[in-house]
Amino acid sequence: MKVIIVGGVAGGASCAARLRRLDEKAEITMVERGPYVSYANCGLPYHVGGTIENEASLLVATEQTFKAVFNVDCRTNCEVVSIEAGKKTVDLKNTNTGEITTESYDKLVLSPGAAPIRPPLPGIDLPGIFSVRTVPDARNIREWLERDIVQSAMNEYSGANTLSKPKKAVVVGGGFIGLEMVENLIHRGLTVTLVEKLDQVMPPLDPEMAKLVKRYMARRGVKIKLGDGVAGFRNTEEGSLEVLTESGKAHKADIVILAIGVRPETALAKLAGLELGQRGGIRVDEQMRTSNPDIFAVGDAVEVKDFVTGEWSLIPLAGPANRQGRIVADVLAGRNSRYRGTQGTSICQIFDATIAQTGASEKVLKRIGDTNFEKIYIYPNSHAGYYPGAKVLATKVIFRKSDGRLLGAQVLGEDGVAKRMDSFSMAIQMGCTIYDLEESELTYAPPYGSAKDPVNFAGMVAADILSGLMPIAHWNDLGDSFLLDVRNPQEIEVEAVPGAVNIPLPQIRSRLGELPVDREILVICRSAQRAYFATRILLQNGFRAKNISGGMMSRSHSIQD
Repeated sequence: MKVIIVGGVAGGASCAARLRRLDEKAEITMVERGPYVSYANCGLPYHVGGTIENEASLLVATEQTFKAVFNVDCRTNCEVVSIEAGKKTVDLKNTNTGEITTESYDKLVLSPGAAPIRPPLPGIDLPGIFSVRTVPDARNIREWLERDIVQSAMNEYSGANTLSKPKKAVVVGGGFIGLEMVENLIHRGLTVTLVEKLDQVMPPLDPEMAKLVKRYMARRGVKIKLGDGVAGFRNTEEGSLEVLTESGKAHKADIVILAIGVRPETALAKLAGLELGQRGGIRVDEQMRTSNPDIFAVGDAVEVKDFVTGEWSLIPLAGPANRQGRIVADVLAGRNSRYRGTQGTSICQIFDATIAQTGASEKVLKRIGDTNFEKIYIYPNSHAGYYPGAKVLATKVIFRKSDGRLLGAQVLGEDGVAKRMDSFSMAIQMGCTIYDLEESELTYAPPYGSAKDPVNFAGMVAADILSGLMPIAHWNDLGDSFLLDVRNPQEIEVEAVPGAVNIPLPQIRSRLGELPVDREILVICRSAQRAYFATRILLQNGFRAKNISGGMMSRSHSIQD
C-alpha cells in the first residue's frame, strides 16, 4: 500500500508515525510545503515572548527523524500543485527548485491545516504587520522586535528614521492566539492594544465569562477595544504604523499582529473534487474518509461533529487533529477506529490566570434553539482555604434540566484550572451527569484541593437544583420579585442592590413576618452559599423563594455594563 500524506504538522505527522507502527510494509510519503515538519505551532507565541528561547525546541521531529525512526519518505519545501483523483496521482513541486514530479498513491491523506485570515484591507502588506502560523513567522516577529532601528524596512514608505526598538503593539483579534500574543508582547515590555470586532474576547466563551477575562487583562495594563473592526493600516510620518478602525479611531503601533482567526485550507480538496461542508471545511465521515473513498482528511481543514450538539463545526485544535491522524492510520491498517467528535476543550494562559472551557456554551445552545438546560455560577477555592495560596475559581457549569447530563463548563482562575477542566471534559466525553460529578472521587490534600472539590461542589449544587432543594434564578430574570439580601450591613455598604431588603442570615428566622407570602422572594448573598441557607429556611416556612446563582459575585459580570 502506497500512502501519500499532505501536511507534516499535527494530524499528518501523527498519521505517518502511527501508520508505520501498525504496518511495517506500507510505502509512506509525507510532504510539507514549509521548511519544517512536526513543529509545535502552539508554542509560537511563547517563542516570540522569550519563554521558549530556543527555536529548535519547537521542532518535535525532523525529516531525518522520520526517515531513520519511521522509514517515512519525508519531503519538506514540497507542495502539492495538482491532484488527479481518477488516476490517483499527485503532482509535487519542489518550492526551492521549481521541479515538478508526479507520484501515484493508493490512499491519500490531506492535512493542510488552516490559514490565518488576512482580509484585503488597505495597507495590510506594510512592513511590521505579521500573522502567526509557522516557525518562520515567529522568527520574523522576533527579528522585528529585536532590531535596533525599527524604521529600516519602512524608509521606502516614509523616509523617517526611528532609532528605537518597538514600544507599542496592536494585536488584532481577541481569540486564543491574540490573547497569547498580547501576554507575550507585554512580557517583552511593549504597550499593547487589543482590537476586536466582536463585543467580547475569547469567542467560544459566554459573554459574562469573557467579561471576567477582559477585566483581568485590563488590570494587567492591556488596552482593550471591543466592537470595533479594523478598516486599514497606514504609515505615519514618524515611521510607525497606525491601525485604522471602522469607528474612525487610529491606534499607533510599532508592530501589528494579525490574529483575526483562521479558515480551512481547502484548495487541495477542491482540486480533488471533494465535498465541502456547510461551514466551508472538508466533509468527512466518522473514519475521516472524504467523499472519495481513497482520500482521507484530518485537522483544521475538516468539519467535525460537535460532540455535545451534533452540529457540524470547525474547531481548529491540536489535540483533535492528532487523534484524527491516528484514526486514519488505524483505518488504513484495517482497524475499525472512529472519531467521536470534538467538544472544543481548550485552555489559555493569561498572565497569572488561566481560562478554560469545554462542551457547549449557553449562547450556542440558545442559537440552536435548545432550551433544555440550566446553568450555575460557583466561586470555590482552588484548594483548602486554610492552606496558603488558595485562589477563587470563577466557574460556570451547564447541564440538562431533564436528566442532569453535563453539557459544558467554563473556568477562570489563577490556580488549579486545568485540573478541574480536564475533569469536566472527561465527564462530558463519558456522558456523565451532574450526579456523577457529585459522587466523583477526586484527589485531595490541602495544597491541591478540598474534601469537596470544586468539581464535586458543582455537581452538588446542580443536584440540589434539579431535586428542588434549591430553586435558582439569575440576574437577568429578576422581574418584579421581592429581593432579599442576607449579607451583613457592612457588606452592603460596599455594594448594594437597588430595591433589595436587607435581613442578615442569622436574623431570618426571627423576622419571617417582614417577608411577603404572596410574592416570589429572590435571595442574595456574596457567593450564593448563605442565600442557599436562607432559601431552605424560607421554603420550609411556606414562602416561594429562589437563590440567585452566584450571588453578588456573578452580578459583577452577568448584568450589562
